[in-house]
Amino acid sequence: MKRALTTGLGASGSALLLAALGMVFLYVPTEATQGIVQRIFYFHVPCAWIAFVSFALVAICGIFYLWLDQQVWDDLGYAAAEVGMVFCTLVLITGSLWAKPIWGAWWTWDSRLTTTLILWLLYGGYLMLRAMSEDTAQVARYAAVVGIVAALDVPVIVVSVRLWRTIHPAVLVTRQGGHGLEDPRMVATLLVSIAAFTLFAAWLLMLRFATLRTRTRLNELARHLALNELSRRGEE
Repeated sequence: MKRALTTGLGASGSALLLAALGMVFLYVPTEATQGIVQRIFYFHVPCAWIAFVSFALVAICGIFYLWLDQQVWDDLGYAAAEVGMVFCTLVLITGSLWAKPIWGAWWTWDSRLTTTLILWLLYGGYLMLRAMSEDTAQVARYAAVVGIVAALDVPVIVVSVRLWRTIHPAVLVTRQGGHGLEDPRMVATLLVSIAAFTLFAAWLLMLRFATLRTRTRLNELARHLALNELSRRGEE
């Protein structure tokens, strides 16, 4: 059942990604002000969506792990952090590619860009903690706390264009309360892209989660074998 679900997610995500690519390059109109470079928007926003959802999932799993002390929540949070880190990196890359022709610079210390970089660094620290430490319950608890605290930056990023003066465009919800996607084809293309990236990210999450669950079971088996060996030697 799980394998069928994973295969279905992968196939559906791949099909939707192809459809999204076709819509981005063949269907959606070119934006009047920014020109063809604005098409990066249909990759940039879905990547940001996946990154934020993944990091929110890390925080939720961290809360449940601290509450229930069940390894499954730690494994799911770890997998979500890795997926979120991939897409957060893509957010920074696509944002820089978009910024260069529009702003004339690859990077500027704008409020939204800066808070997004902080989020990337926080979860980079989370992953470094997991990679450089032993796989113990104490490390898992530390990581859960880091994941929860780091996720608090997500709502700050979302509202940053309203809290501070910024040059970052507010396209989905403008400062005047409307949205900048006036053509229905732009809205349709964005929705298809978000759906495609969501299915693809869910597929990656399930694959990584299954790998971590297998690692957990192997570690538990190794511990049981070690205890049995010590017990046998003690009896001798």
